[in-house]
Amino acid sequence: MSSQLRIEKLQELIKQEMSKMLLREIKDPRIGFVTVTDVEMTGDLRDAKIYVSIMGDEKKVQDSLKGLQSALGFIRREIGKRIRLRFTPEISFALDTSLDYSEHIQKILLEIEKEGAKQNEDNS
Repeated sequence: MSSQLRIEKLQELIKQEMSKMLLREIKDPRIGFVTVTDVEMTGDLRDAKIYVSIMGDEKKVQDSLKGLQSALGFIRREIGKRIRLRFTPEISFALDTSLDYSEHIQKILLEIEKEGAKQNEDNS
């Protein structure tokens, strides 16, 4: 098996296990509606960056990130138990803002569409 394929499989496995933990096991009240969107691992499998999308205002986002950081030891230990690797990767969290960006683009497109419809009415 090529190393790139192995890394991709491990990334997907970590993503699934992390999602299960968020759903069933992590009980921190600061953690709101969090979705794991992606996992990136280094080639040596020593570091894993977990991208999360968090719904809510800025305070909820910051509280959820703080809750995830405080649960980092538990998360790393659980991933080490569930995924048999020689070394459990160091885990870090990163905020995935792609959903916010796509929402922003959607709003811009709707505004352009409204302006186009208004100009068509004015020209008629």
